[in-house]
Amino acid sequence: MGAIHRPQPVKLFIGVLSSVAGILPEVECRLTAFLGHVDLRSEAFPFESTHYYDNEVGSPIRRNFLGFSDLIGPDQVAAIKVKTNELEAQLAEEFSQVQRPANLDPGYLEQSKIVLASTKNFYHRLYLSEGIYAEVTLHFEGGDWKALPWTFPDFRSGLYNVFFTELRNIYRDQLKSEAKTLKH
Repeated sequence: MGAIHRPQPVKLFIGVLSSVAGILPEVECRLTAFLGHVDLRSEAFPFESTHYYDNEVGSPIRRNFLGFSDLIGPDQVAAIKVKTNELEAQLAEEFSQVQRPANLDPGYLEQSKIVLASTKNFYHRLYLSEGIYAEVTLHFEGGDWKALPWTFPDFRSGLYNVFFTELRNIYRDQLKSEAKTLKH
């Protein structure tokens, strides 16, 4: 029988899709109020792999990622997804130029994979809690991020790999620092 162990903490990030100019600082401010300090920000990536969100989010859409300094338990991502959905609803009331001014996608990174939270069930997603599911979107192998058959086209493209590798390096340093702290 295998021994039961607590999972290592993971590195939280939020993907932000928006067409609203200047909304990112407001989104970041509100996210940091309940998630803590941001320790890595991506550049703004054009979101051109699908037009699925155009009617709700507007066009042209850009995607940014925010990495958060506090490590979390992987089981916390469901509650975070619920909170980001609430934040999306608040933003929709305040920024009325589009139906959905920001699409907030929480996920987490660990050394071997990237996991995204979703409200949508499908064959490759596992139920977490509170109506939230999770999927492994990318895995780290041979020094790079690899897609899976269901990986979204924008993640599959490799466009975000540099950001996620940098986030992974920060995460690995944090784990090393924690291990040193526990030894002393």
